[in-house]
Amino acid sequence: MKKIFIYIVIIIIISFSISILFTKNFEKKEEEVVSPEPVERVENNFVDLLHKADGTVEHLGLEEYLYGVVSAEMPASYELEALKAQAVVARTYTKYKQEEKKHDNADICDDSTCCQAWISKENRFSRWEEAERESNWNKIVQAVNETAGKYIAYEGKPINALFHSNSAGKTELPINVWGGTYPYLQIVETSGENAYSTYASEVVISKDELIQKMLEKNSKFKINFKDDDAMRILEYNESGRVKTLKVGNTELSGVEARSIFGLKSAKFEFMIDGDEIKFQILGYGHGVGLSQSGSDSLAKQGKNFEEIITHYYKNVEITE
Repeated sequence: MKKIFIYIVIIIIISFSISILFTKNFEKKEEEVVSPEPVERVENNFVDLLHKADGTVEHLGLEEYLYGVVSAEMPASYELEALKAQAVVARTYTKYKQEEKKHDNADICDDSTCCQAWISKENRFSRWEEAERESNWNKIVQAVNETAGKYIAYEGKPINALFHSNSAGKTELPINVWGGTYPYLQIVETSGENAYSTYASEVVISKDELIQKMLEKNSKFKINFKDDDAMRILEYNESGRVKTLKVGNTELSGVEARSIFGLKSAKFEFMIDGDEIKFQILGYGHGVGLSQSGSDSLAKQGKNFEEIITHYYKNVEITE
């Protein structure tokens, strides 16, 4: 009888222990089911666009954003392959800016002097002739959609896809503009850019205006226009742009001269005519990277967008 009682107690203890182990194991499994690890959501196909005019930020689909960039940056009258090249360049530049994180609360802004230009469809339509609005917009949408997802990479990363309006036949090295270098941004030549309105321009300022502008740059500025070398270009760089300009007792880089005197390019000559200084300028923009008018010229010569891109950016690949 005593042995039977001991056996019963042992059985009760074993049963109780098994019950506890099963309950804990079940609770552990149940906890694993209802409390999964959070999954981070990455939105690579969206852009947070900063509107510099009012400081607001707009959340746009990448391709939708690019419609506004291409329509703001390149004339719709340009060849479709040139517009496609611009679309890929703009997409690449956007990806580059997203990684650079220049703006705290946005990926990129709509100021062309800071990032790249952008315009809404409504504002774009208001600036086009009514008869060509739909066809222009459809052409731009086609250029963006037919290159969807494509961007330019160097060693697997999106490049700093700089571009400008007209190189006047030869592009510029970035070191001559900002001091930096990129292996894929070299001097390249393009024929046919002289056929565009952006190829040549003229700026005329008075001697008094020049003195005032220079005093804003250098409070100790002096010039005697009676001297034969009162103004003189001292040096050109490899692309034919002005590297150093002497103005009175001050030396300027071509880039500084462009900014001070309101020139469209650093590729210029000048003449002093009576009380005026006349600047004759070739090209439009900083001259680095893809030339938009050059792209259109290449497209008219039968080049496709990939050939246009690899003409202006060296040793790159177009990837998705």
